[in-house]
Amino acid sequence: MTRCELTRYGRNMNEGFNHQTRLRTWLITGATSGIGRELTLQALESGDAVSALARDTSSLDELAEVHGDRLLLVRADVRDEQAVRDAVTGTLARFGRIDVVANNAGYGLFGAVEEASDTQVRAVFDTNVFGVLNVLRATLPVLRAQRSGHILQGSSVYGQSAHPGVGLLAATKYAVEGLSDALAAEVAPLGINVTIIQPGMTATPFLANLDVAAGLGDYDQTVREVQKGIGELPASAFSAAARIAAGIRTAVDSPNPPLRLALGASSATGMRPALEARIADLDSWLGVTDGVDR
Repeated sequence: MTRCELTRYGRNMNEGFNHQTRLRTWLITGATSGIGRELTLQALESGDAVSALARDTSSLDELAEVHGDRLLLVRADVRDEQAVRDAVTGTLARFGRIDVVANNAGYGLFGAVEEASDTQVRAVFDTNVFGVLNVLRATLPVLRAQRSGHILQGSSVYGQSAHPGVGLLAATKYAVEGLSDALAAEVAPLGINVTIIQPGMTATPFLANLDVAAGLGDYDQTVREVQKGIGELPASAFSAAARIAAGIRTAVDSPNPPLRLALGASSATGMRPALEARIADLDSWLGVTDGVDR
């Protein structure tokens, strides 16, 4: 397999696709499961075209049989910069443009900050941060040339708050949110929108696929208790991935999309206390803050 493999559904790049009737073209990473899969399904059902990126796209083969002219399956790992660039080239050859970039691919790590190995930490940053940057560097020249486009940056409730066990996962989401704040201001004059997507607890395979760091006894009362609590959550605590995707599409359809979009009640309830605590700390320590300048 080459670094970026266009499946048989995408070899005749322009066959069957009518550029005149195009609505939007989406490039979606992590497109084979969870929110990414739902975004792919809903975009196709609305008549849009999708370039679906994943390390293994075979689970989308049936969709390609139905939407073959509007669905390009691309086997690419976001950690591989050249593979991502090749995927963008293939997308342009097939569809002619890119309107929405959904940075959805993600990797989870659970454990105390001390517990995670260097290998585990680098793995989560490679996908969640450097993978995002690979996609941005490959797609931004296209969006700038078009003077249009919408970038969806996959974050989560952990992009604004963190509890025991998710410190390193949250660190990647904080990084994405910080670079996205700057990116949004940089590209706004070029007609490009940026929206940070902040889902709460969502019914996807993400939690089941978490990499779990080796445990240390001293963290049993914090990290392990949180881990146990998450495992005991009822199904009603999780938002449906399809509804999360529908919320994302609402933002994409909006003429004035938000910079940040919290999705699911657990997202708002999870972030609000952390945001309020920051303001409280700022206000209560203003005397010291201002005093250093006197």
